[in-house]
Parts: sequence; structure tokens; C-alpha cells
Amino acid sequence: MSLDSLNVTRTHHHDTYPAISPIKPSLSQAGRAVLITGGGGGIGFEIARSFAKASASQIVIVGRRGAVLDAAAVKLRKEFKGTTTQFIARQGDIGDDASISSLWDFLNSQNIFIRVLVLNAAHFYPLGPDTLRMDKRELMEGFNVNVGGNFLMTVNFVNQPLRPVGQQLNLINVSTGSIHMIPAPNQTPYATNKSAFTALIGRIADEHPVEDIQIISYNPGALYSEGIAKVVDKNVLKWDKMELPADYAVWAASPEASWLHGRFLWAHWDVDELKADKTFLKRLDSEKGFLRVGVQGLRELSLEALLNK
Repeated sequence: MSLDSLNVTRTHHHDTYPAISPIKPSLSQAGRAVLITGGGGGIGFEIARSFAKASASQIVIVGRRGAVLDAAAVKLRKEFKGTTTQFIARQGDIGDDASISSLWDFLNSQNIFIRVLVLNAAHFYPLGPDTLRMDKRELMEGFNVNVGGNFLMTVNFVNQPLRPVGQQLNLINVSTGSIHMIPAPNQTPYATNKSAFTALIGRIADEHPVEDIQIISYNPGALYSEGIAKVVDKNVLKWDKMELPADYAVWAASPEASWLHGRFLWAHWDVDELKADKTFLKRLDSEKGFLRVGVQGLRELSLEALLNK
């Protein structure tokens, strides 16, 4: 199968599988504190479950709806009763700078050093036929959350005062497969701002080696969440199981994913097949733009070469 196809590997998963199982010893998150934005429901809640299965020491779930977060924390504590994982629910809005500052002030005051940050919260746009009919405030609200909020979360994460010198961090960017679909009929600006942050976090990955902060962006798949259920019939698609992207997040936060630092991947692709594919490995080494966001079609030019034209 051609690597230009969306099915990069022969196997296209719709559910979790042994190579990314959070109970796998090599994927253990023991001793790590994990923060998940949008962690009260849907994929965020499932990601919290997966990190708990991987024995994370503390899991902080963040979201705007306090009651939803509290209920999620109760469910998690009940399911993982008897384990050493501590669950913390913290209300916060990543679209608000003051709320982000308050969140990190709280973590620092509680002596909680976050080792893994999962950027999962997102602002979604309603579908519409004409982008130019959108109000600017509506447009910028999405960018404020999906780009600005995620950026500020990343800045605070990297600059934690509790971070030991030389301590590696792990950042997981839960993106969307719709960034592959530009342009597309009825495409909303959601894909554009998600693409913008995926490009930005790719730049940050270029500036920071994997030994400093391991960064993985991925498409979680087609998930039948509470929000989707309100607008889409369940029989329209063959939906992916939530456990697939949830367990994939744990794998992406492990040393097993270090060789994919800065790249955009699909949770569906079989990780063992990727590692065994010589053509795939060659493209990773030879094409800086492979699985990254950017204008494709021309060979890469360095800034120096461009200025000397």
C-alpha cells in the first residue's frame, strides 16, 4: 500500500490492541503525574482511564463544567479503588489566560509536577456553508482556545518551577484527521485552527529535542461522543472505539514513541508495522516535512537558500 494513502499500514485499527495496551510494562506511567484538558467526558475521560491502567501516580482532569468533572472523578476513583493513582478534578477554561494561570498556580502550590500533558480540550464550530458570514468574534474564539489556549498551556508546562533540571517531559496533542481535508466541502474553521496548532507544536518540536520534551500529535479517529450524538446519527459511520485513541495516548507518552517526535500520526496505524516499514523509516529520515503540517509540492528550501535566490 502506498504511503501516500491514508492507510499507511496494512492494518487499520478501530479498537485497541496489545502493542498499545496501557498494562504493557514498557508503557508504564508509574511515578508520573498526568494532566488532561477536556478530561471530564468523551475521549478525555477515556484517556484518564488508560493512564490509570498504566499506573500513573496522579491524574488531573481539567474542564469548564465543574459538575461533570466531579462526577468523572468519582467514577474514576470507584473503578480504580485500591490502586495508588490519585485523581484530581480542577475546573478551568483554556480559552481564558487567567484560568490557565490559576490552574498552574494551584498545581505548584500542591507540589504537583506534571510530567505528561495531554492537550485534548477543543472548541468546535457549527457547520456552515459560508465562512465569510461568520462573526469575527466567533472565528477568533476557536483560535483562542485551539491555538492560544494550547500554546499557553504548553508554555506553563515546559516552564514549571517544580521541573527538575534535565527532566524530560511528554506532550500529547489530540488533533483531528480533518486537517488532511483542506479544502473540503462544508469545511469549518475548526480544521484550520487545529492545523495551525499542529504546525506550531511541530515547530516547537524542532526547537526542543526529544530528550527535553517528547511531542506527538495524532488523529484520534471517528468517535461517537456525547456532542456528536446530538447532531449525527450513530448509523452514519463505522465509529472507532474510544479505547483506541485513549490507549494510543499512553503509547505516545512512552519511550516507544520517541522516534516519532514532532510528527502527526493516526491512532489507526499499527505501531509495530510502522517500525518495521523500511520505506516509512526512510521517509522520516529524508523528508523533514513528512507527517508535518505545511504546503506540500515543492522541495524544501532553507531560509538561507531562499534569501540567496
